[in-house]
Amino acid sequence: MSPDARPVDARTRLLLEGPIVPTLLRLATPNVLVMFVQASVGLIETYFVARLGTDALAGVALVFPVLMLMQMMSAGAMGGGISSAIARALGARRRADADALVMHALAIAVAFGLLFTLVVLGGGRWLYGAMGGRGPSLAAALAYSNVVFAGAVLIWIFNSLANVVRGTGNMALPAGVTFVGAAALVPLSPCLILGLGPFPRLGVAGGAVAVLVYYALGSAALAAYLWSGRGIVRLTFAGARLRWPLFRDILRVGGVAALITVQTNLTIAIATSFVGRFGPAAIAGYGTGSRLEYLLVPLVFGLGGPLVAMVGTNIGAGQRERALRAAWIGAGIAVVITETIGLWAAAFPRAWLSLFDTDPAMLDAGSRYLHAVGPLYGLFGLGMALYFASQGAGRLLWPLVANFTRLAIAAGGGWLALRWSGELSHVFLALGVALAAFGVINAGAVAGGAWFGREGPTPVRAPRLSSSLE
Repeated sequence: MSPDARPVDARTRLLLEGPIVPTLLRLATPNVLVMFVQASVGLIETYFVARLGTDALAGVALVFPVLMLMQMMSAGAMGGGISSAIARALGARRRADADALVMHALAIAVAFGLLFTLVVLGGGRWLYGAMGGRGPSLAAALAYSNVVFAGAVLIWIFNSLANVVRGTGNMALPAGVTFVGAAALVPLSPCLILGLGPFPRLGVAGGAVAVLVYYALGSAALAAYLWSGRGIVRLTFAGARLRWPLFRDILRVGGVAALITVQTNLTIAIATSFVGRFGPAAIAGYGTGSRLEYLLVPLVFGLGGPLVAMVGTNIGAGQRERALRAAWIGAGIAVVITETIGLWAAAFPRAWLSLFDTDPAMLDAGSRYLHAVGPLYGLFGLGMALYFASQGAGRLLWPLVANFTRLAIAAGGGWLALRWSGELSHVFLALGVALAAFGVINAGAVAGGAWFGREGPTPVRAPRLSSSLE
């Protein structure tokens, strides 16, 4: 794995030498926009599913944590491992390894996609029932889940290839593919759900069919780009062989990040099961309210993708102080975005919730959730941004600890709330404290020098954005 003799690409040089704030914002802008578009597409789908009734809305809410587990694992966790491995290889001028990592990323995507298909199709009924699904809401959950998870490999391939491209510092291509796909998905989804025009009325399953069409076409576009050789890295099978050191380079980051993602979604699943004791309307209210939290994840990921590339490339090149500075700048931007959304949601919860349903019980549950958790979204954004930066650095022990702490507080606090008071608001309060702990622990670890241990530089304070324009 010696350094490649080929000159450093201009995009890699920008990550290593360009001014941090302008470079980060330039890379993040298309990524944030595309993640916002993806989240908006999901919300549009939810809007049309809500036209089928509260049971259909509750059914999709039951599937949502499991689907987001796969999305977050493929795009943000294992995908982050892919981006980090490629960025570090390019930073160290190991271009041949960077090319080979593309094939290894595809192999991982296929394996995990098939695993999700087998597990969810086999255990979906039990899982959604354990989360509170009953009767029509359980039937709706299975109708959606069985279709979307049958095509899980397509979702994994799309997100893996997109992260290959992001790892090179190219955020524009995945953004363009997503914009084009979303433009087709937005009209296709309601047509298949409601049976508009010549399309059959498939109900909740129609939304799942539309999603799979989107990922299939997007995967083909990304694969064609990488195969053409127009990017910094290239997809090729000629003379290629699978090598454990390259799998390890991805999995040592992506595997730990995947465990973090499992913890995150287990937290949501446990919270959903607590809320399920208050009935389908409460599930629908919590599910709709918590979609804002899931909206924050792709928004921060829009910033996190460039952070993985910038931090990873600079770590690979030995520029530790620059990597730390980029991490703190990205975290500051994330706090501003997420706290703004959280305060708005806490102040005007019904403006959000009533977009999807007007059932009084649903609105009450969703409002309680946003009142309790919304003001703490800034700390959640802080923790998420530093989690992505830690992926780039290849150091995920403290994010794992932080997320486990979040799980413990949410599960234990929610259980105690039900046992002692039986109040839904107290369950949501526990979820808010858990979010805050996640952000504080991640920030404390990075500020304390956790990335480099005893051999690293003296721990640095988070720089103010105004003083970091060099």
